Parts: sequence; structure tokens; C-alpha cells
Amino acid sequence: SFVLKRPTMLKFLLLCALVAANRAALPLEEEEDVLVLKKTNFEEALEAHPNILVEFYAPWCGHCKALAPEYAKAAGMLKADGSDIRLAKVDATEETELAQEFGVRGYPTIKFFKGGDKSSPKEYTAGRQADDIVNWLKKRTGPAAPTLKDVAQAESLIADNEVAVIGFFKDVESEGAKAYIKAAEAVDDVPFGITSDDAIFSKFEVTKDAVVLFKKFDEGRNVYDGEITKEDLLHYIKANQLPLVIEFTEQTAPKIFGGDIKSHILLFVPKASKDFQEKLDQFKKAATGFKGKILFIFIDSDVDDNQRILEFFGLKKEECPALRLITLEDEMTKYKPETPEITAENVVAFCTAFTEGKLKPHLMSQDLPEGWDKNPVKVLVGKNFEEIVFDPKKNVFVEFYAPWCGHCKQLAPIWDQLGEKYKDSPDVVVAKMDSTANEIEAVKVHSFPTLKFFPASEERKIIDYSGERTLEGFTKFLESGGKEGGAPVGDDEDDEVDVSIITVASLDSIDKVSAEMYETNVMVVGVDAGFQNHLQAQDICNHALGPLSWVC
Repeated sequence: SFVLKRPTMLKFLLLCALVAANRAALPLEEEEDVLVLKKTNFEEALEAHPNILVEFYAPWCGHCKALAPEYAKAAGMLKADGSDIRLAKVDATEETELAQEFGVRGYPTIKFFKGGDKSSPKEYTAGRQADDIVNWLKKRTGPAAPTLKDVAQAESLIADNEVAVIGFFKDVESEGAKAYIKAAEAVDDVPFGITSDDAIFSKFEVTKDAVVLFKKFDEGRNVYDGEITKEDLLHYIKANQLPLVIEFTEQTAPKIFGGDIKSHILLFVPKASKDFQEKLDQFKKAATGFKGKILFIFIDSDVDDNQRILEFFGLKKEECPALRLITLEDEMTKYKPETPEITAENVVAFCTAFTEGKLKPHLMSQDLPEGWDKNPVKVLVGKNFEEIVFDPKKNVFVEFYAPWCGHCKQLAPIWDQLGEKYKDSPDVVVAKMDSTANEIEAVKVHSFPTLKFFPASEERKIIDYSGERTLEGFTKFLESGGKEGGAPVGDDEDDEVDVSIITVASLDSIDKVSAEMYETNVMVVGVDAGFQNHLQAQDICNHALGPLSWVC
């Protein structure tokens, strides 16, 4: 047997200690100033860096790829500033234990670890541009509104950011200044500063306590000199931090949907067209009178990634330029102008009618197809829906589906069997409707497939089906008049949802991750084609959007 003598053993142990120390001393691997973390060095990184932002990503995720250059840029900016904040990344498809430990259910998931504590990291909630990342991190590691001691500091804050806010207070301990600090703490995506310096007051021509929002667009600056409360300041900042007219892009989506303004007017226009600037100028001219009430957005109708948005509003490329208005309160409601011509006067009239409650919702409908009633399963569209389902002499069972929904495809042969079973019934109708192309005021569809029963009655009663999706289950339901397996509309049947519809601009616009990924599958549309195919194959998406969005 092999036995180490005492001197040899001491040398061996010393060698092991040196190897271990050398290994520990090795710097963490970096790629473009971003630390590359694995399970083997994760805790070491947290100990070495008191403030560290970690991105959990998947190599195949298109939105992780889109984030990568901005993430690296932010890492470089912080490093150049001599900051102790570091950015890191973890391949969650390889480091599955880490992903599970930190509840990673979607990509990219970004978490901030402070003071080496891995028990309660903070979810990153700001935008996906380098400036957004840096500003968010600086607010998490320093004062929400750093004190500006001279003109150079103030000018630097303004020059380095698209939007910046400075609080001018003769007394930085005043109640107004304290309210300003509270407002600064509540805003993640805009940097703040505070000053009592006379030279800075003079430089920016401020004579009394005020809050000034500086921006590199539109008016250049907005001065708030009213009563300074946290709530009033937040409203003022939200209303002025975006351009009067903003283009919808992956980068602007978080600001569009994360703001307080829930009424959006959309101009669909090809940017390459000769009259693009003329249309945009007319649109912008109309926007002035609705600042803080309606968000004015334009969308390049030629961009491939925007075609789903056009479809969602029932538009085709050849119909653009075109206007649509939508509200995001509770239920998304769309509006279409009576006059298609894009002029400032027409836009103002359209928006005024909306604010005065004089517009009727615009509901999409396909044309009634030939032979819609020739097959056992009848085809419904918006134009014939009311007539068929609310026939007081008919019991109508309807599947509301989406063409891309995997669960709907699985249900299709069973639904056809049900139609065949009742094709000769004098009072039972089995039907289906494509809810991505048809909208009904009486029925709001939030998931696919949705099954609703409209019993023969003058009362326009609606019963949700919540039983087993089998021929036997459907038959029992119909034979019982909607009692066995049914629940009246309004009952909470979330447990039965298969594919929740979350319409999003892109995964980069999503700040929150669904904790119920495996309990309620989620379908997201409006993502890059490769990732969308991946999602559709599984009917799974790991993300959930806080506010509703109009992008589909």
C-alpha cells in the first residue's frame, strides 16, 4: 500500500494549500467587462463584489442576444467610472441548479445582489438600454438624488442623459426637498440631482425653489414650480419624460406600457414613404393639446416585427397610413376614426370625441365565409355572431380559438366529433370562432381555447365550460343544459386556463416573470420568429406583463 511519510505528507498538504490558494486567487472569467458565473464561482463573485447585477440567460433567446451589447456597454461604463458595481451573466440552460435556486422561469431574468446576500436579490425592473441599467444600479447603491455642488456636475448630469431631473432648493432640508427625494426614489428610469448652489441656480435661470426636467427633445426643459408633493412630481415627470410623439420600438416599449397614460393613439405609417414627415408633423401638431391624457405613438408599418400589431388592429400594410386609438384600462378597447385622412384637425377631432366619451368601440370581424354553415361545426365571425348565438330557440356551444394555439389544435378533432354528434339536432349548434380576427362586445376572451355555452333563452345567458375536454364531457354538459361541467360567467375558473393571452411588444418589454409558468401555460405573440416557434411548440412562455399592452 502507498503510505506518505510525515515530511512528505507535510509537503503534499502544503502543495494542496498553494494550489487551492492559487485557484481562489484566479480572477473571475470576463467577457466584454461582464463576469461569467457558474455554480462553482457564484458565491465567490458575491463575496468579491458587494454590488452585482446578474443576468440569467439562454443562448437561443433572441431577446437575450438583443440585450447583450447594451449589457456589456453598461458594464464598461461602470468600470470606466471606477464603480464597485459589476455586471455578470449565467447561462441558465447550463447552470440549472443556479437557475432553480433563484426562481428563473424566463429569459432574460436579471437580479441584483447586494452585500453578498443571495437570500433576497432584487428583481431588475428598468429598461434594457445601457443608460437604463446604469441609472437603475446607481439609484440602488447611492442616494436617489445626489447633491450637485457646482455647475460642472449639473451640466454633466444633463449632458450624459436623454432625460434628467434637477431639484433646485434653497434649503435641501425643506419639506419640498424631502418630497422631491421621495419622488426620486420612486422613479427607476430617470436620473435625479438636487442643489442649493447659487451658481447653478443662476446658470439655469432658476430664481426660486423648482423642479426642472431636462430632455434632449421637444421643448428641451420643463419647469415645475407648483406645490411640491411626491404625487404631483411623479405625475409631472411621467407626463414630460417621453417625447410628445414616440416611435414604438423594442427599446421604447417599457416606457410606453410602463407609464401612467393608458390611452394610446397609434399612427401606422411607413417611414420610407415620401409623405412620412408630413404625416408625422400633422400627428405631432395634434398631440400638444392632449399631453398627459393620450400617448401619441407612431409605428413603422413596413417593419416585419410590427406586422402582428397591424393584425391585432385589423390593418393591412396597404391600408397605411392609418389611425387607431386604444385604452388599456381593465379591458382593451379599440377605436377607429370615421375619417381616414391624417391631418392635425382630424386627429384632434378624433381624440376630442374620445375624451368626451362620444366614440363607439371598433370591433373587428372577418367576412362571412361561403359555406359557413355547411359543416357540422358552424363558423362564426363578428358579423353573424349575435344572430346565431343569441337565437332564443337554439343552444349554442362555441369554441373561441387562435389558429396558432397548440391546445386548440389538440381539441379540434374532438370538437369536430361533437359537431358530428349534434349535426341533426334541431336545437343544438356546435360552432367555433377565430378570436384573433373577430371581436365581440358581449364576450371577452382572455385565453385559448375558451368554451362558452349560450342556452336557448331570451335572457342572453352565457355559461363557461370548465369540465373535461372530452367528447363524453361535452356531451354530458350539453345534455344537462350546461349544468354538468359549467360555471356562470364571472366565476373564477383560472385553474382551467391553458394558454393565457399576454400581448406584448417583445420579451424585452417585460419586467416581471410569471411564477406560475408550469401551472398556467402562457402564449406570447409579437416576439422574434425563432423564439415564437419555440414557444408555440410547447405553449409555454415564461413571462408575464404587468400592465396590458396593445401589441399582438
